Amino acid sequence: MAYPTSVPVLLVHNHYQQPGGEDQVFTSEASLLEEHGHRVLRFEETNRRAVNMNPLVLGMATVWNQKVVRRLSESIRRTRPWIVHFHNTFPLISPACYRAARKYGVAVVQTLHNFRMLCPNGLLFRDQKPCELCIEAHSPWPGIYHRCYRHSASASAAVAAMITVHRVMRTWLDQVDLYIAPSDFTRMKFIEGGLSEDRIVVKPHFLEFDPGIGQGRGSYALYAGRLSDEKGLRTVVEAWKRLPASMALRIAGDGPLAEWLAAECRQVPHIQWLGRQSREQVLYQMKDAMLLVYPSECYETGALAITEAYATGLPVVASNHGTMASVVRHGETGLHFRPGDADHLAEKVRWLYAHPAETMSMRREARSEFENRYSKQANYQALLAIYEAAAARANRGD
Repeated sequence: MAYPTSVPVLLVHNHYQQPGGEDQVFTSEASLLEEHGHRVLRFEETNRRAVNMNPLVLGMATVWNQKVVRRLSESIRRTRPWIVHFHNTFPLISPACYRAARKYGVAVVQTLHNFRMLCPNGLLFRDQKPCELCIEAHSPWPGIYHRCYRHSASASAAVAAMITVHRVMRTWLDQVDLYIAPSDFTRMKFIEGGLSEDRIVVKPHFLEFDPGIGQGRGSYALYAGRLSDEKGLRTVVEAWKRLPASMALRIAGDGPLAEWLAAECRQVPHIQWLGRQSREQVLYQMKDAMLLVYPSECYETGALAITEAYATGLPVVASNHGTMASVVRHGETGLHFRPGDADHLAEKVRWLYAHPAETMSMRREARSEFENRYSKQANYQALLAIYEAAAARANRGD
C-alpha cells in the first residue's frame, strides 16, 4: 500500500553519550526521507539524562518506562504516522513503547543496530572473544553470572530483566511488524535467537553523501573507530610493531583505550593517533589511505566504516568473522585475517603493499560495491519497500 509523503514517518531513537554509528544511521535515514519529500518526525531521548538517575529507577525504566510510553502515545495520537521506526530504545525509551504504536494501529519497524535483544552487553562478546552463551541458553541470565554489562552483576541483571520480561510478554514477536538487519550475518544471529525469519529484512547502511573516490596517495593504513578492546585495537598496534616504518598507520577515534594508545604511539613512531575526527575528516583520511584496517573482535552488525571505505574506493583488511566476513569479499574488495592474530594481520598488510596492481583492482571493486549496494537511491527504495510491507502486515493484523 503506497502512502502519500504528507503522511508522517515517526523515527524513535535513544542517543548515546558518545555519538556512534547508530546515531549516524538515525540522522542519515531521517535526512534521506526528507530529501524525498516525506514528512519526518523525530522522538528522541539521550543517555545524558540517565547519568544522574537512581540505579533502581533507571533499571525499572529500562524494562518499562511508562512516562516515555505516555509521551510517545500522545505524539502518535496527535500526528497519526503510518510508520513508527525505532532505532535504539535502550535504556530510556524501553521496548514498552512498541505498544504505544500498536495501540493506534500504526506499523512498527525496528532496526537491529546491536545484539541487545539477545545479549546484555549487546555485542555477543566476552573475555576478548565472541560469546554466544545467551543464544545457546535461550536466556540472558549467563550475562549476569559473567557481569557482561559494565562489569556489574546488578547492571547486567537490569538488562537481563528487560530482555526476559519482553520475551515472556512476546513483545519482540508480536509488537514489531518488521526488523531491519544491516547484514546477512546479523539476520542469521537473530533467527538463531528466536525471531521469525519472515520478519527480518536485510538493508545495509548507506552514506548521506558520496565523498567520491580517492587516490590513495598517502601510502598509509587507517583505523577509524572506537578505541576499545572489542574493536581489536590492541591487535592492530601489535601488528604494526611487526611492520616497517615505511608502512605507517593513522588511527582516528577516541575511547577507553586512549591513554594506552598514546603511550604505545610514543614507542612506535610510525603509528599516529589523530584523536576524535568528524565524519568529513575521516572520509578525507580514507581518500588518501592505502587501506582501511577493520580488526573488530566482536561480530558487529553493520560496520558503517566499511561502507565509508568502499565509497572512497578503499580496500579493507578485516577480521574474518561476523558481519565483516560477508561484507568484505576476500581478494576482491579487501582481505581477511584471523581475528585477534597480529601476525596474520601484518602478513596481509605486507601483501597489499607488495601488490600494487591487485590493490588498485580492489579499489575499483570497492567503489563498484558501494555504487551497487550502498548508494542513497538504492537505500531509499529498500527502506520504502520495508515501510510498505510493514504497513501491509499491520493492516492485516499479522
